[in-house]
Amino acid sequence: EQACFALWLITAGAGAQGDARKQAAVDAGALPLVVAAMRAHPASAGVQQEACSALCNITAGAGAQGDARKQAAADAGALLLVVAAMRAHPASAAVQEQACRALCCITAGAGA
Repeated sequence: EQACFALWLITAGAGAQGDARKQAAVDAGALPLVVAAMRAHPASAGVQQEACSALCNITAGAGAQGDARKQAAADAGALLLVVAAMRAHPASAAVQEQACRALCCITAGAGA
């Protein structure tokens, strides 16, 4: 939970600096680790919430790098796990909110 929260903090922000932090997180292997945390702790609302928050920040952004981050998250299975989190925690407003944000960030864009 705290590791996903830390990734959320590190990858917050827009502009060149924010995009560089997002890309550095992806280059360091953050996406598969966030997905692994979601898989390992499906019953933890806290892990699911923070993982969704991290996924949203990491995949936010436009352009070729943003599109590549979105595709990498989808390829890692993030979309299925975000939906699974919503199903597993229907009474958690925080999970529902962050999951919706993650879905929006991962699927937004005009890329192919």
